[in-house]
Amino acid sequence: MVAMVFVRAARRGSWARPVRFLCGGDVGVLSAAGMTTRARPRGLAYEQHGDPVQVLRLKEIDLAELGDSGVHVKMIAAPINPSDINMVQGTYAILPDLPAVGGNEGVGQVLKTGSHVTSLKPGDLVIPADAGLGTWRTEAVFDEETLLKIPLDIPLTCAATLGVNPCTAYRMLCDFEILKPGDSVIQNAANSGVGQAVIQLAAAKGIKTINVIRDRPNLQEVAERLKSLGADHVITEEVLRKPEVKDLFKKVPKPILALNGVGGKSATELLRHLQHKGTMVTYGGMSKQPVTVPVSALIFKDVKLRGFWMSQWKRDHSQDKEKLESMITDLCGFIRKGQLAAPVCQQVPLADYQVALEASMKPYVSAKQILLM
Repeated sequence: MVAMVFVRAARRGSWARPVRFLCGGDVGVLSAAGMTTRARPRGLAYEQHGDPVQVLRLKEIDLAELGDSGVHVKMIAAPINPSDINMVQGTYAILPDLPAVGGNEGVGQVLKTGSHVTSLKPGDLVIPADAGLGTWRTEAVFDEETLLKIPLDIPLTCAATLGVNPCTAYRMLCDFEILKPGDSVIQNAANSGVGQAVIQLAAAKGIKTINVIRDRPNLQEVAERLKSLGADHVITEEVLRKPEVKDLFKKVPKPILALNGVGGKSATELLRHLQHKGTMVTYGGMSKQPVTVPVSALIFKDVKLRGFWMSQWKRDHSQDKEKLESMITDLCGFIRKGQLAAPVCQQVPLADYQVALEASMKPYVSAKQILLM
C-alpha cells in the first residue's frame, strides 16, 4: 500500500505536504542495505503505579490483531497532560488495567483499516474519541469507534492537543450559562492549556475574560502572552483579594461564569466576584485543596456550583458521536481562522521521554511537552 508521512515545515506549527512512499503494505524504515524493514512498535509502558519517571519504560510492544473493525494507526505526536501523570501515579478517576501504555491524547495517521471500517481510510488523521487508549507509542491498532477523523490542514501542535483542553474550554463556555457578546467570565489557572483555550474562544465570541494567575518570576512575560491571545485582564491571586479589585468591575461587568481549575482559596475568591445567580464550574483542583463556599454566596447571591470532566462528557455522549464531531468541527474552524492556537509547546523526541516527564512536573510550567514519535 502507499503510506504517508508528514514532515515538519520550517514555519512553526505547520506541516509540509505529505510525502508518499511505498512500504510493502506496512510501515517501514530503510535499512543500510537499501531494503525496507519492519520497525517494531514501541511505547511508554508501566507495570505498576508510581513516579512516572521511575515506572515508565520505553519498550517494544505488541500490536493487536486488526480484525474487522480495527484501525492501524501510526502515532505522530502526543502531549503530556496532568491527567496523564495522575493516571500513571494511580490517582486519576480512570485507571487502565496494568500493564498499560501511558497517554490519553495525540494525533496519528491511519495506515490500514479492517474490512468493516467505513468512517476512516489510509492517510486520514485521527485523534482519540475517549481517554485511556495509550497514545505514547509509535503505532497501535484501535477500534474504529474510539477514533475521530480531523482535517489534514490542522497544524501539528493544534492537532496533538485538540481533544482535551480546547474541548473542555468549549463545553464550559457553552453548557452552563448563555453568554452574550460583552458578558464576562472569570477564571483561575488562566495560563493552563484550558485557560489559554478559554481566552481565545471567549475572544472569538466577543466575551470578556478576567484571568487570574499565580505570582511568579516571569509574571509580566506570562501576562503579555495571555493578552496576545485575547485576554482582557490578567491579575494575580493576590490582587484579586485586595479591595482595589472593585475598580476592575467598573470596566467590565461582573462575571456570570467562573471557571475553577485550582480549588482552595482561589476558588473562594472567584465566588466573591460572581454576579447574582452566576455559576462556578470546577474542572480541576491543582492546589489539592477543597472548594470552600461562603454561606452568604449561596443564600444572598444564589450562585450555582457545578463540576465538569471532559472524559465523562464524552462517555455520556458516546451514543451521540455527531455532537462530539460537531464540536471538533467548530474547534477546527476556529483554528483555521487563526482564533485558536495551541498552548506554548516544547517538542521532544520519544527517546527523550524522561526529560519531557520531568519538565511537565515542574512548578510554573510554561510549555506543554509534546512527544514526537
